Amino acid sequence: MAEEAYEVELKFRVESHAEVEQALQSRGAALIGESSQCDQYYRHPARDFAKTDEALRIRSTESNAYLTYKGPKLDQKTKTRREIELPIGLTAQADFDQLLVKLGFTPVAAVRKRRREYSLDYAGRAFKVALDDVAEIGLFVEIETISDQASLTESRDGVLMLAGQLGLTEPTRLSYLRYLLAARGIE
Repeated sequence: MAEEAYEVELKFRVESHAEVEQALQSRGAALIGESSQCDQYYRHPARDFAKTDEALRIRSTESNAYLTYKGPKLDQKTKTRREIELPIGLTAQADFDQLLVKLGFTPVAAVRKRRREYSLDYAGRAFKVALDDVAEIGLFVEIETISDQASLTESRDGVLMLAGQLGLTEPTRLSYLRYLLAARGIE
């Protein structure tokens, strides 16, 4: 059995990406690339993901698709959570959608964004920093590292320190889905 991976993340709503991008470049961050992403979220047939703080989605990009489960957040400062992501390929995306619907899952909403992503080694860890332009809700920055259980504290501290170095001081624990539903007047 594979070791459990945890996503350790902070998200920030911003007015502009320019200062963060400049700070990343001055620290030697490498541009990974840009992509358009569509995240289709699903409602569980018997469990309220909004209450259990979980998520299930199919993410599609120009080149691939992924089925992702995100477990409940594990702390109050970051969005640390168990994440399981499986590449399903663009050709199987519609089949996976049909499978989920047949199992009783229902589509909730699709979050569409344009992402510019950087990689950066900081404090001995590999980080990704995403500059997101999310349709209907605005600009965001996400800082993320992947951790095993033994390194969770170190990973959380690294995310918090890097955020400070990039001038990001007011994180949000809300997901893009929650922002989108609120923007549409849906709770």
